[in-house]
Amino acid sequence: MKCEISFILFQKNKILDIYLDLLKLALPSDLVEHFDLVKSTGQNEVLHLYFEERNTFIKGKESIRLTPYGLHEEFTIQDFPLRGKIVYLHVRRRTWINKSTQEIVQRNFNLAGKGSFMTKEFANFLKQDSRY
Repeated sequence: MKCEISFILFQKNKILDIYLDLLKLALPSDLVEHFDLVKSTGQNEVLHLYFEERNTFIKGKESIRLTPYGLHEEFTIQDFPLRGKIVYLHVRRRTWINKSTQEIVQRNFNLAGKGSFMTKEFANFLKQDSRY
């Protein structure tokens, strides 16, 4: 019985890894690795995807006693169209508080292209294609 459960969990994890690899082809990899999709809405030719940063340890700060402190206000960036739909990514980043210093700690993701409200990849594509 224990062996069967382990095999089933292995299969589910393998399928999940395949889905994550597929998502990384369609969405920015930092978004897939560090954020959870919490909601999606679609109307006609527009798709809205809502993400919240996972409450996981910050690399290099595991030894610091951090406590969840909340989420930033949502920001929106445009990404590559998917299946003919305009895609907007609504992102909320997480903050933590260092209990010993009372310092606010957060990860610094560079999801948007410099000076734009588009993902880096989409902004670079438009620049190369002379549309931007």
